[in-house]
Amino acid sequence: MADTDCKWDPGADKYPLLGFGQAVIGPPGSGKSTYVRAMQALLAQMGRKSAIINLDPAGEDEPGAAVSLRELLGLEEVMSELRLGPNGALLYCMEYLQENLDWLRGRLQGLRGTYFLLDCPGQVELYTHHPALPDVLRRLGAWGLRLCAVHLVDSHYCTDPAKFISVLCTSLSTMLHVELPHINVLSKMDLIEQYGRLAFNLDYYTEVMDLSYLVEQLTSDPFFRRHKRLHEKLAEVIQDYGLVTFMPLSIKDEKSLRLVLSAVDKASGFCFGETKQSLGNLMSVAVGADFQFTSYPSHDCRG
Repeated sequence: MADTDCKWDPGADKYPLLGFGQAVIGPPGSGKSTYVRAMQALLAQMGRKSAIINLDPAGEDEPGAAVSLRELLGLEEVMSELRLGPNGALLYCMEYLQENLDWLRGRLQGLRGTYFLLDCPGQVELYTHHPALPDVLRRLGAWGLRLCAVHLVDSHYCTDPAKFISVLCTSLSTMLHVELPHINVLSKMDLIEQYGRLAFNLDYYTEVMDLSYLVEQLTSDPFFRRHKRLHEKLAEVIQDYGLVTFMPLSIKDEKSLRLVLSAVDKASGFCFGETKQSLGNLMSVAVGADFQFTSYPSHDCRG
């Protein structure tokens, strides 16, 4: 186990991973790895020590990753030895990690006091109904690691009503299945104009307003007109839960990245500190006021 030179270590046996982090999830191509690298750069700029934890056995080794699942097993070797396809092999890798989580705990203990950025695989079923990855995240939480799920979705889905309704269903299912504080993000906002004209203002999509207007947009297509009743019921389910909203993100815009980090820190509790909660910070959140992260206590040795 690596020496972290951190003297503050209460509850190390019960909570060996005491600290904070983000579980970055989402479908393939949504920009997870790009987001993780940009977030690490921003945290470094703010003086916050962070580490990338690559939990994707399918991708190449993440540049600068402190821990990679490929150290334990890789997708190619699983496909070769067990004669599985890529999807089946990836699920096997997640189940193998689930059964050998002490390996990950040992690797993360050497980074105690660091803010973790977990770069997760892009297979959607891992977040919507397969139990392995949510169980891994829950067990990390039981060891004291306070995670917030950051669910990235490509903003080009906003240009297609049917795809956007599908994304809303996936996002809702993910929120219910993963069971973590959750921030949904529309990524690649700097490219959205290249995808086509939006039927409504951006706020309509980020705040997930009255979806009946979106359903009406589908009736112009003969195929979707036949399934209008289905889309209406899906829209009702989404709005009845009232959980899904999005934050827009352009990696090229540091302000939007800072806004996402602000939301994540509020959701995970990082802004309150580890042991002494600030009444002022709690009240500012209660009344919806903004507050400065630069004034928070140092997390160098306490997670």
